[in-house]
Amino acid sequence: MTKKEIVKTISEELGLTQLKTKEIVQKTFDAIVDTLVEDKRIELRNFGVFEVKKRAARKARNPRTGDKVYVPEKFVVTFKPGKEMEARVRELERQAEEERLRAEENNPQAAGSSSAPPLQTENIDVEPPSTPVEPSVHEQSVHSGPPAPDYFGGDHQSRN
Repeated sequence: MTKKEIVKTISEELGLTQLKTKEIVQKTFDAIVDTLVEDKRIELRNFGVFEVKKRAARKARNPRTGDKVYVPEKFVVTFKPGKEMEARVRELERQAEEERLRAEENNPQAAGSSSAPPLQTENIDVEPPSTPVEPSVHEQSVHSGPPAPDYFGGDHQSRN
């Protein structure tokens, strides 16, 4: 849903013009942002809590080049939903489960199956080659280039 759709819904429910409703909605959003900037926290009962938190600086790796990169600290906005919102979302989960069970009752063949065909699980014994096999041209090109990024900071060796 977009802000425009919110404005339209509220204006229809309250009998206000969309222009006046848009002004009210925008002022509400502005007040939330201003409060976050000034107080670092805003609690909206039965909705949730927005909070500004500092994310610590960290070391990362550029996944394309594998180079180490310094990511400076930054402020982020977090949201923790209120109890009423959590309960309403949990109700969606319950409804979805009821619909799934009803569908299984109406179509017993579909119970426990998915639209994908079942996996073949035959045991296949494969003997390793007695002499080393040279990698194909394709396999050689796949492993060329910069080393794979090390996301865990370990001292791992490349698989090449």
